[in-house]
Amino acid sequence: MTTTHQRLTPDQLEAFGKEMDDLRQRILADLGEDDAAYIRGIVKRQQQMEVLGRALYYLPPAWPLAVAALSVSKILENMEIGHNVMHGQYDWMGDPHLSSRVYEWDNVCPSEQWKYSHNYIHHTFTNILGKDRDIGYGILRMDEDQEWHPYYLGNPVYALLLMVFFEWGVAMHDLEIENIVKGTRSMQDNKALHAGIMRKVRRQALKDYVLFPALTGPLFPLTFLGNATANLVRNVWAFNIIFCGHFPAGAETFSQEECEDESRGHWYHRQVLGSANIAGGRLFHIMSGNLSHQIEHHLFPDLPARRYPEIAPEVREICERYGMAYTTGPLRTQLWSVAKKICRLALPGRTSTPEPAAARPLAA
Repeated sequence: MTTTHQRLTPDQLEAFGKEMDDLRQRILADLGEDDAAYIRGIVKRQQQMEVLGRALYYLPPAWPLAVAALSVSKILENMEIGHNVMHGQYDWMGDPHLSSRVYEWDNVCPSEQWKYSHNYIHHTFTNILGKDRDIGYGILRMDEDQEWHPYYLGNPVYALLLMVFFEWGVAMHDLEIENIVKGTRSMQDNKALHAGIMRKVRRQALKDYVLFPALTGPLFPLTFLGNATANLVRNVWAFNIIFCGHFPAGAETFSQEECEDESRGHWYHRQVLGSANIAGGRLFHIMSGNLSHQIEHHLFPDLPARRYPEIAPEVREICERYGMAYTTGPLRTQLWSVAKKICRLALPGRTSTPEPAAARPLAA
């Protein structure tokens, strides 16, 4: 467990929580037509890119452009549309096509299972060892307090495989395979999940690897390969954005004991210190689903993600007043940091960490 995080007094935590609550309520009160127009515009662009990609498959020389267009479509659908819609960020619009209750994304993981493992488990217990299964995804050693086993010598290989097959890893996440191996969970416990997963797998496989390739007739092999490549590009992109927001240097973890009976302010405090942002331009933020603002997303998962760049400077200023680290950096820096951690934690032992700093007085 990383224990370098700044300790705040109960009064500081209460004041910090109130500032975060006030900021959230201000944005909620300001939601309106601009937000609705934005997400509808993104949906339109995503659909246009998909149609373009599918159409270009009929022109073999344009195959690279077809794959590029379809890759962009899949990234936009998963990151800026699917992930954010399923968080309920646009439920206030009353649009059935953008409702978290019924939206089904272009991914082999069923949306209902994703909403439980991600929206509830991960966002409630963010970076709490033993509670947040996104720490290592049951596959990797991503924290020094995860007990080392010779299995983890393969950490870099497992990370590479998870990146390549990321949507499949997400689909298998709820099955808790690692707990079945440990004997703390039985196959019977997963019975209720099997039908949903298999139904979604069949649907995705039929769409990407049978139906659309068949529509291109003799170009079936090229279309099949193109769809597989677009899924690979989406998987690699999503993996890197997510890992850079959760596991670079500076992102911290917490014990279950220190999070018992935590206040709203402490929950906000944990979200900030357990997350990291990625610097970039507007297009980069859109293509990342604004998860490049992972700190703001963990603080306010139900606010439209397009608002994160707007509120990020204010969140950072508030954190600095309370002496809290606000971790951010360019993509290349965060990627290198994550890669080093994956390799370092493949080996036994742990590095020493400094004692937490004493609580600082609340700024006036």
